[in-house]
Amino acid sequence: MAPVAGTEAGRAELATGAGGDRTVEVDRLAESVAVAALEKVAQAGARFRLLSEEIGERDFGAESPTILLDPIDGSLNAKQGLPLYAIMLSLVDEPRVGGVRAGYVMNLATGEAWSAIRGGGAWRAGQRLDPLPRRPSRRFEVLALESSPRSLVKAEALVQRSAKVRILGSMAISIAQAAAGSFDVFCSPIDARVFDMTASLLVLKESGGVATDMQGRSLDQLGVDLETRSTLLCSADVHAHEQALEILR
Repeated sequence: MAPVAGTEAGRAELATGAGGDRTVEVDRLAESVAVAALEKVAQAGARFRLLSEEIGERDFGAESPTILLDPIDGSLNAKQGLPLYAIMLSLVDEPRVGGVRAGYVMNLATGEAWSAIRGGGAWRAGQRLDPLPRRPSRRFEVLALESSPRSLVKAEALVQRSAKVRILGSMAISIAQAAAGSFDVFCSPIDARVFDMTASLLVLKESGGVATDMQGRSLDQLGVDLETRSTLLCSADVHAHEQALEILR
């Protein structure tokens, strides 16, 4: 779908997807490629269920496991030609965050990929993920956000305690970068769709990081359907996460 990213043809609206957002041509094209690949897997004998942001549910011969597919996380970036948008794939044993068995995120503009297997570790670009250590400080060197202008006020206390702020526009990539220690803390003060977070949350967990909602509550029991939403606070550094929670309180 790279040739149509950032073009008027790529931004053409087609319908409303199963996730409730408007499907545009870049979404449709990316999903068609991913689904075609999964069809080949099914033809080779695999049995699973697919839940995709655009087409919704599709039966490939079994109720479980379920593959979660977000063909483009960061659709607005892709429509505008900003090179930060990703495919997100998760394999889940049961429909909750704690039931994610494997996760995969690739920045479709650069090819950089993150992956994780529950209990088996996390990788970035094919190498075991080793997060950057945080420099001890009372301030955050880099705070990352996913927010609307209206919701920024909910994270104002964190912003005031940070030297720099970044907003990438892709939940999947932002959480993965937080897992790598590129950000001291990543926060989503908006109620973002949990579906989009699943693969990167596993990458974060398997690399030793921690994630909760902005009140410090666990995400493990949250559903991984197309409706469930939550705020998010995460970091590769447990102490940075605790510090962020204290600031928010």
